[in-house]
Amino acid sequence: MPVADTSQLISGVAERYASSLFELALDAGSVEAVGADLARVQSLIDGSEDFKRLIVSPVFSAEDQFKAVSAIAAQFGIAGLVGNFLKVVARNRRLFALPGIIKAFRLIAARHRGEITADVTSAHALTEAQQTELKATLKGVTGKDVAVNVTVDPSILGGLIVKVGSRQIDTSLRTKLSTLKLALKEVG
Repeated sequence: MPVADTSQLISGVAERYASSLFELALDAGSVEAVGADLARVQSLIDGSEDFKRLIVSPVFSAEDQFKAVSAIAAQFGIAGLVGNFLKVVARNRRLFALPGIIKAFRLIAARHRGEITADVTSAHALTEAQQTELKATLKGVTGKDVAVNVTVDPSILGGLIVKVGSRQIDTSLRTKLSTLKLALKEVG
């Protein structure tokens, strides 16, 4: 299967599962709570190579994934809608789509609130004050409330890469150094 087909499959699966979870959360009046639980799950994925391996590896059976996800959810107090949802995703052998599901849920919830989403890549974790300032700046540019998804990537060395819709602003030190390197090659 070509790579594009695989990413579309993951995206389609993630979108369907996220839409279903959002509808359930909306009916239960718990969109914010579900979003917070999903953020915790994403933190667990980001912080554990073993958990990442569990969700992407086809070696684990549905039963193994179900047991592991159930134990992780119980250990970290992820119950209710999200806890049950994780179990359904594991039973259906769709854990590979979990990061995409979480991202799609955030987008759907933000759209529902009338927000737009900005994907921000930073060399280090942003403080709460920095995130607040970034949101205010982006609101000034876009005219809408902005939800910020921050990813830490030390390889950019410094600065930020901000993607809002189809626009990207790259102030990373890595890009500036690459541009300088190219300019020096042209001069020399």
